[in-house]
Amino acid sequence: MSEPYDPAKHGRDTAQETFGPEVLVERRSEGRIHLITLNRPHRLNALGGGLREGLFQAWTDFRDDPTARVAVLTGAGRAFSAGADLIETADRRAAEDPANPPAPPSPEWRASMTLAEGMGVWKPVIGAINGPAVAGGFALAMQADIRVMSESAWVGIAEARWNMGGASWMIPITRQIGLPSALELILWGDTRYDAARCYALGWVQRVVPAEQLLPVAMEYAERMLQMAPRAVRNFKEALYRGYYMEPLVGRSYGDALEQNLAGMKDSLEGPRAFAEKRAPHFTDT
Repeated sequence: MSEPYDPAKHGRDTAQETFGPEVLVERRSEGRIHLITLNRPHRLNALGGGLREGLFQAWTDFRDDPTARVAVLTGAGRAFSAGADLIETADRRAAEDPANPPAPPSPEWRASMTLAEGMGVWKPVIGAINGPAVAGGFALAMQADIRVMSESAWVGIAEARWNMGGASWMIPITRQIGLPSALELILWGDTRYDAARCYALGWVQRVVPAEQLLPVAMEYAERMLQMAPRAVRNFKEALYRGYYMEPLVGRSYGDALEQNLAGMKDSLEGPRAFAEKRAPHFTDT
């Protein structure tokens, strides 16, 4: 078993960065863990201001940083994210010219709402859901590979209540919680699932008291640092993309994907460490 998460040992070891004031990033454990915090607590971390753009930049930085191995996403204050900022949306729509349809969401925003397939983020992402995750906030939580949820947190998808779009990002929900529950959550926009229901559906892996949320999420992150990074990326990509494939096609795709393990130092280090009964030291080379 991995040792318990110790904030004194694995605390902030580099300066906190900002991607605009709406998104904070702390690089922990020598930069291998990116703790990404949505930082509009006065608006329940609604996806307005510069939060969308800052989050896209933070994910791009995480994806392209060769040191980064795993990310933890959480929210500041009492919410994870309330989704689209409806006050900003109302003002924008009131100012639109009915003769000119509004511009579609930017490619960057569409990509960041589908981290794996959209941005090629094959490094693992852990969601620390500290409070309500609603609509677009639920969409952000969907992008996590492991979810830890506070006992008081809840989720909902309110688009049907306010005539908001969202069909483009809702489709994967069926594979995460099943079609019947997805229909209840989406079509009845006043539906709320509490943490216990999310756990029963298998959508979250742990439900914990609020004060344990970040320590448990960080324990998952620290455990990931013991894994072989190339193998982890391979497996995540194979699972996401293989979900839609016919089994024999999926097998062929997985075989082709794993050709990138050939000749790696880590491919020698793993079996050698096992034979020598010690922890492996992976370098992603």
